[in-house]
Amino acid sequence: MDDKYYPWGGEYEICSPEGCTAVVLLTTDYIPPNIVAIYGSLRTENIGIEKIVANVISNPKIRYLILCGDDIRGHRSGSSLIALHKNSIDSQNRIIEAEGAIPYIENLNKKAIDRFQKQVEIFNLMNIKDKEKIDNLIYKLDKESPGSFGEPYIAIRIKVQHKITVNDKRALHSKILLNYLGKVEKRGK
Repeated sequence: MDDKYYPWGGEYEICSPEGCTAVVLLTTDYIPPNIVAIYGSLRTENIGIEKIVANVISNPKIRYLILCGDDIRGHRSGSSLIALHKNSIDSQNRIIEAEGAIPYIENLNKKAIDRFQKQVEIFNLMNIKDKEKIDNLIYKLDKESPGSFGEPYIAIRIKVQHKITVNDKRALHSKILLNYLGKVEKRGK
């Protein structure tokens, strides 16, 4: 992972350091050309969106965001990301007019969301399956890049502070190692 950009880990690939486009993959196996800055999947309408916003605004060279694939039933994460970009959040941190089941932004402040709204233009290619059509848009945007938005904006930086090991003989696995997000990192006996 690049130390300068992309402060919040996730399921993404970093491509071109000069790329102006980020690609968000919903339910698709599409792989964009390597001229994009970054691409990755989005599954949830809350933490997943937070990761995308935090990582996109940390790289001021990213000026375009393309959504492609089918929106995820129930979560409606793609539609919720579009709603956040268009409408922001209300006083309860709910994405205004989002269709997702739990579209709440808990880890980013309003300033980060404002930056996201101003820095990037979203291109909604949800439900489009034509690789050539998506690739053509990426190449077109790459040629039209308006340049850097300014300085990086680091909304949140997640760092490993400590790991927890749980030893319990009653558990299916007697040793479970959790990472900083509480996810199982290693199981042992």
